[in-house]
Amino acid sequence: MKVKVIGIPVLDQEKALQFYTNKLGFIKKHDIPLGENNRWLTVVSKDEPDGVEVLLEPSPNHFEPSKTYQSALFEAGIPYTQFNVDNLQDEFNRLINLGVEFTMQPTAMGNVKIAILNDTCGNKIQLIEMLS
Repeated sequence: MKVKVIGIPVLDQEKALQFYTNKLGFIKKHDIPLGENNRWLTVVSKDEPDGVEVLLEPSPNHFEPSKTYQSALFEAGIPYTQFNVDNLQDEFNRLINLGVEFTMQPTAMGNVKIAILNDTCGNKIQLIEMLS
């Protein structure tokens, strides 16, 4: 068994695609129309194009419990998921220069350093650097 796709609920798939590709640096993998302006829309790391796909799901717009859960996590400041980076300070600086809003600056916590950003689509995302 292995992970191939993880889903992130987004309020606007096109806005999410622009953020995840133009700001975070992912590349579009699949974009398949599903009807009613919904898409099977995935992005992947440009460093691992055959790696785990991130599905930008429109579920909050179609399933109220999903919207409630997403909103509650966001309001509590809890990240929906996390992405690993090699150098958090460099990535933080790059993203700040692109106008990305962070709710937590890079902070060391034991053997990791983390920061939390707003993906503009209803989620907080944690970036993490493993420290040696």
